[in-house]
Amino acid sequence: MNLFRLAGDMTHLASVLVLLLKIHTIKSCAGVSLKTQELYAIVFASRYLDIFTDFISLYNTLMKLIFLGSSFSIVWYIRRHNVVRRSYDKSQDTFRHYFLLLPCLLLALLIHEKFTFKEVMWTFSLYLEAVAILPQLVMLQRTRNIDNLTGQYVFLLGAYRGLYILNWIYRYFTEPHYVHWIPWISGIVQTLLYADFFYYYFDSWKNNKRLQLPA
Repeated sequence: MNLFRLAGDMTHLASVLVLLLKIHTIKSCAGVSLKTQELYAIVFASRYLDIFTDFISLYNTLMKLIFLGSSFSIVWYIRRHNVVRRSYDKSQDTFRHYFLLLPCLLLALLIHEKFTFKEVMWTFSLYLEAVAILPQLVMLQRTRNIDNLTGQYVFLLGAYRGLYILNWIYRYFTEPHYVHWIPWISGIVQTLLYADFFYYYFDSWKNNKRLQLPA
């Protein structure tokens, strides 16, 4: 494992911890899109079907368990927790996220590296992860005023994917025959979706002002 991959994993983990900190400590999910969290739960559930059959390393298994457990617990908090669910703004979280599922599944059935159930579901998870942030970004544009923890959560998610792109570039030049177009293109699409958010995030940090996205 190279430094870029490790940094990407740790940034991804930090994004989850920031969101759990907000939900568990403050007992609030204000500004958080339940629909994005549901999509991430589906992403990890479909990606890690091999968790109990294919052992790669303790680190790998641990990370899979963390992302699976955290994604479903976040969904539970927003949907079921007596206090947290009251802060969820359903009126602002209106992106029809289920419409993303079928196109991603059809694309995975058509474009994949190997036609097996696990491989198709893994590919489906890549396509879905590329667009899973859309409900969250739309919600942030509607609410406009973004609290610090939610802003950090979204920034860390975008940074994680950016670091993974650096990891792929590094591996391309250091490992023979390392070519994986599906995760590469999905990752680039996912990173590009954050471009507008990154601009306003760094602008707010540079000028020491509250993060706001244009409507």
